[in-house]
Amino acid sequence: MKLFECQNCRQPLYFELACCPSCGHELGYLPARNAMTTLRAKDGGLVALADPKARYRYCANAAHNVCNWLLPSDHGEQFCAACRHNRTIPDLSQPLNLPRWRKIEVAKHRLFYTLLKLNLPLATRSEDAEGLAFDFIADQEQGLQSVMTGHASGLITINLAEADDPERERQRFEMREAYRTLLGHFRHEIAHYYWGRLVAPSPYLTEFRNIFGDEQQDYAAALERHYAGGPPADWREHFVSAYASSHPWEDFAETWAHYFHMIDTLETAGAFGLSLGPKVAKAAELAAKIDFDPHRAELDRVIDAWLPLTFAVNSINRSMGLPDLYPFALPPPVIVKLAFVHRLIATRGRQRASDKGTIRAIVASIRRAVGSPAGA
Repeated sequence: MKLFECQNCRQPLYFELACCPSCGHELGYLPARNAMTTLRAKDGGLVALADPKARYRYCANAAHNVCNWLLPSDHGEQFCAACRHNRTIPDLSQPLNLPRWRKIEVAKHRLFYTLLKLNLPLATRSEDAEGLAFDFIADQEQGLQSVMTGHASGLITINLAEADDPERERQRFEMREAYRTLLGHFRHEIAHYYWGRLVAPSPYLTEFRNIFGDEQQDYAAALERHYAGGPPADWREHFVSAYASSHPWEDFAETWAHYFHMIDTLETAGAFGLSLGPKVAKAAELAAKIDFDPHRAELDRVIDAWLPLTFAVNSINRSMGLPDLYPFALPPPVIVKLAFVHRLIATRGRQRASDKGTIRAIVASIRRAVGSPAGA
């Protein structure tokens, strides 16, 4: 993620803030500009210092302090580009649900930051019967004894218990996972959605099967075998995680999630001007200058920076007596899988950018034909 600052006092800002901790000004995020902006009230609306000629308003979910995204004041939608995908929110009459929902929304908005930067398609349920939607539900709600986190036909369900740190750690331990976070859940589950959008109906399906395996094998039986017997003994040589070995769909989702981990973390490191030049004999292998946009870079450059960065941050964590920040390895077969995800996303992003450019050109042409000014 990029580094944001308050336009009023130049205080560095976290992405989730709705108020500058230094000068106290209101803040909001403009997804179309990828900018955190300082806000000032004027004429019944909000003036964004990042775009002072326009007027904005907060997403309706700002009333619950779970969203700081902005919409144009005359926008037809009530919710922002991220929140309009919510189908079900938790029962807010239950006192623990609101703080947990806030944690979930922080992770979801970080997911959408990357989805928008990568120019991936984001249809809502009102636009497509199987468009992207989210249910955030606690156990016992809506007659459900136990809520399963997962994806089905565009609907991603997140159990509210995942926002409870002790409960999530308990599940991580029981499932023998090296890593379990809310953001990781979102990045994993969104991969299942995009598999159906970008792989299944495309020429990429044959290549997918050559790299990940045949997804037509019985999914339920594959998961049952995985949980009963565990991963194959040599899984570390072929998969990014043990769970990835359970089924080709899960292998794709775990690989996709790691790709998102990589580009978001590298963007953050680059925003802070990080470069690595360790003073050891094999310094060249651990040196990196992170001065590029990982959303647009070739995968080789991403990998060349990622490996030294993760070695460095893992070393820092160990100096604090903490577990490795990135407890994974990237053997050659996993890099081949990452290359597939990288190529899939890059191709789709370029196609959507071209489509948008064509639409803008058509609109401009129509305006010229009817004598309307381009900025109307």
